[in-house]
Amino acid sequence: MSTKNPSMELDINFMHNVLALYDELIDNGISVVYIGKFTHQVVKMFTEKNEEEMEESNEQKQVKRRVHHSLVEILQNMQKHSTEFQTEFSLINGLFMIGRKNGIYYIMTANKVTKHDIVHLSQALECVNSATKEELNAMYKKQLREGQISSKGGAGLGLIDIARKTDGKLEYLFIPCNGADYFILKVEISAAGDEE
Repeated sequence: MSTKNPSMELDINFMHNVLALYDELIDNGISVVYIGKFTHQVVKMFTEKNEEEMEESNEQKQVKRRVHHSLVEILQNMQKHSTEFQTEFSLINGLFMIGRKNGIYYIMTANKVTKHDIVHLSQALECVNSATKEELNAMYKKQLREGQISSKGGAGLGLIDIARKTDGKLEYLFIPCNGADYFILKVEISAAGDEE
């Protein structure tokens, strides 16, 4: 008889929860869910897989470009604002999902943030969400000219650029969970292929 302890037992309640979550993800058009560290290779894998799927579905060129650009910006933004950012290896832990339903691509991320980041991100998101497309373009150009690099390595362009490439407002939540604060971001990109 083995005395080795399994790292995880196959539990029927746990599997019911996993399968219920699986069904819900499928019903909502989610095709990729990733939990873990975000390395350059992982980000590259996501973007390549997404490009392959859009190629197979004959997606319009401008839609592919908008989804790809948004995906890269969102993952970089997630990396900059995570409390688990490790400068030596550029790794963070987080949650990433992408899917398509009813002609809309959805990209969602979740990562831990500090209380200070919540204030900063809330102000930045409200500013971006209240701007028109023309105002976003003007903000982007101004930030390119005058923006200063922050302590986290950004010039404040990420959220502005994400808003420029996506449709509607940037949806977000800050959720306290297990003693940490999580930043949830969701964006939508229409497969209709409107010009930028």
